[in-house]
Amino acid sequence: RNIDGKAWTKVNPNCGSTSFVVPDLITGQEYFFRVRAENRFGIGPPAETIQRTTARDPIHPPDPPIKLRIGLVTKNTVSLTWKPPKNDGGAPVTHYNVECLRWDRTGEVKESWKQCNRRDVEETKFTVEDLVEGGEYEFRVKAVNIAGPSRPSATVGPLVVKDQTCPPSIELKEFMEVEEGTDVKILAKIKGVPFPTLTWLKAPPKKPDDKSPVVYDQHVNKIVDEDTCTLLIQQSRRNDTGLYTITAVNDLGTASKEMRLNVLGRPGPPVGPIKFESILADKMTISWLPPLDDGGSKITNYVIEKREANRKTWVPVTNEPKECIFTIPKLMEGHEYVFRIMAQNKYGIGEPLDSEPETARNLFTVPGPPDKPTVSSITRDSMTVNWEEPEHDGGSPITGYWLERKETTGKRWTRVNRDPIKPMTLGVSYKVTGLIEGSEYQFRVSAINAAGVGPPSMPSDPALARDPIAPPGPPIPKVTDWTKSSVDLEWTPPIKDGGSRVTGYIVEFKEEGKEEWERVEIRGTKFVVAGLKEGCFYKFRVRAVNAAGIGEPGEVTDIIEMKDRIVAPDINLDASVRDRIVVHAGGVIRIIAYVSGKPPPTVSWSRDEQALPEEAKIEETAISSSLVIRNCKRSHQGLYTLLAKNDGGERRKTVIVDVLDVPGPVGMPLLTENLTNDSCKLSWFTPEDDGGSPITNYIIEKRESDHRAWTPVTYTVTRQNATIQGLIQGKAYFFRIAAENIIGMGPFTETTKEILIRDPITVPDRPEDLEVKAVTKNSVTLTWNPPKYNGGSDITMYVLESRLIGKDKFHKVTKEKMLD
Repeated sequence: RNIDGKAWTKVNPNCGSTSFVVPDLITGQEYFFRVRAENRFGIGPPAETIQRTTARDPIHPPDPPIKLRIGLVTKNTVSLTWKPPKNDGGAPVTHYNVECLRWDRTGEVKESWKQCNRRDVEETKFTVEDLVEGGEYEFRVKAVNIAGPSRPSATVGPLVVKDQTCPPSIELKEFMEVEEGTDVKILAKIKGVPFPTLTWLKAPPKKPDDKSPVVYDQHVNKIVDEDTCTLLIQQSRRNDTGLYTITAVNDLGTASKEMRLNVLGRPGPPVGPIKFESILADKMTISWLPPLDDGGSKITNYVIEKREANRKTWVPVTNEPKECIFTIPKLMEGHEYVFRIMAQNKYGIGEPLDSEPETARNLFTVPGPPDKPTVSSITRDSMTVNWEEPEHDGGSPITGYWLERKETTGKRWTRVNRDPIKPMTLGVSYKVTGLIEGSEYQFRVSAINAAGVGPPSMPSDPALARDPIAPPGPPIPKVTDWTKSSVDLEWTPPIKDGGSRVTGYIVEFKEEGKEEWERVEIRGTKFVVAGLKEGCFYKFRVRAVNAAGIGEPGEVTDIIEMKDRIVAPDINLDASVRDRIVVHAGGVIRIIAYVSGKPPPTVSWSRDEQALPEEAKIEETAISSSLVIRNCKRSHQGLYTLLAKNDGGERRKTVIVDVLDVPGPVGMPLLTENLTNDSCKLSWFTPEDDGGSPITNYIIEKRESDHRAWTPVTYTVTRQNATIQGLIQGKAYFFRIAAENIIGMGPFTETTKEILIRDPITVPDRPEDLEVKAVTKNSVTLTWNPPKYNGGSDITMYVLESRLIGKDKFHKVTKEKMLD
């Protein structure tokens, strides 16, 4: 049983020997045990243990202490230190006993080990006191646990007890690195007799010569022991980083040691102010300087937060920037923002640096258009485009240019460069390659800044992709007209312009028989040479000019005699007329003809070889004659002829005029035929006038005879007959029909008589049972019965006929309607 309990617990079921190992005990628990013998008559009385027994592993005395060392020695004391034994014997070492042996070289005193400590020595150091100065001593130490003392340690000595003097010396680490917030113990081992005076100094890390005494307070304290001096810094801070120097001074000299302490922690705030490199409506670019204090560890990144100026809550932006510049996106135009930046290293995020409030807005606009670009260095597949930067950069520096090109025959501009062309200080040039030889190109340029792409420049002058230029070839001149004192020249540009645009022409002429050519410089391709002599003969030629010089002449093959020219009339119709015109009725017939000839011809108009309609008006100018008929009708169509005459002859021009109108009324007669008791059939003829356009369909309407309103029946009839369904039996109807073409619907034609809708009517069958009832000399009385079928209509009358026997022909007997 345990010592606290009263009940005994049986340990074993049976045991035949006089010893037994009791299992399953609780370590550290104290127990009593008892044993009872048993024979065949029963169990005897118990024998109990007197002392309590603790359940624990077996305990032995510890091993002896190790590394016994002598420290400071004075004239009557010796300081000892040692290390605990490697094996404590199974129980903790409770204390140590220090023993000393005084040597007697004379042999008069018996040598024996004596215990030096009056109280138990619990630490691994002890100062032996009350020694005799000049005595020679040897020392040893024993460790004690609950099982008893150990064997003694190895001895130290013998040692003569006397004052020892030595200059100070210091053992101190050269460098220590700790994390901010931890306690720092800077331990210096001190030697020196007498024990030196100790002073701690501190200098900033970057100013090692600027030393000042350490101020001791609750944060920093100095602890001096027998042979050590500890500078204790509690809850270290970044500003504890520095160069620490300990100085030891005694009568024999001075010693000092330095140690560099680096307290690692979070970085300080970045260096401000925060600069706004660019401000736009939806983003801002900010920059800053790294913190002066990086916390002793490399800055890994910066944390940026933002808040609206009228709010207190900070919103994270990013923790990715590694450089001291960042563009903050997704801002709202017109909102005022404050930003703050914190540096981060592996120990955490430092203090923030806040910006001034700034509003998201555009401070600048896109740049203006550059000047019109020029083209140089032209080859068959490349050109160099040159331009200057725009006068206005929109308030933001030009960052690049987009260059576009198009062929002069096309409308679509194509971008030439994949990436923006970088700006240059003295104008920008860009070589465009991959052009098609013989194609003419234009170029335009757009400038780019932070706000975007500006408007394009004016297109460059067209440039032809071909190899370098030469003087142009000869033009092809001709004389288009002349009088007795002037000549009208025209020419086509040279087939080859020498690789450069023709900039002008030189017209040369000379009187036959003379050698010198007179010349006139012009830009166009027409020129009137005036002031010539009547009756003389002249030669003419034209040269083209380009950037390479004056080309070869193109000569007029004929020699021109100066006299008035007779030119037969010529008529050219306006492009809107051609040989045939089509006009809708109510529109305007306008035939414009340009008439030329020398002398000016007389002009006359006719229609179908007859006089013009009364509505026709003739409008004439110096070069044209126009026939105009306003509000035209179908009757105005026909074959119009223009006749021009002068001394050189005559010329005719004929134009076919078609006037389109709605169709005329449908052809008569308009017939109706009753089909059934709910339908009838209509038939008609096509209109005499289809309006100049084929009839597309007919429109049929109906009305009851006792009504005035017409209702539509169908719009889709294309033939000249139709069956009208859905009529009411017994009702009488009128119908009307109009023809329609692409111009519109013609006038209606109505039925002249109403048609009554009923079952179809045929002639009746013959009367039945004709009999002679009475005969006189000049009369016969007859009777008969009505026919079996009346043909679908009531009998309206009977017709009585007779013939003389021997004759073939019957004659009508009755003259009036006979209903009996």
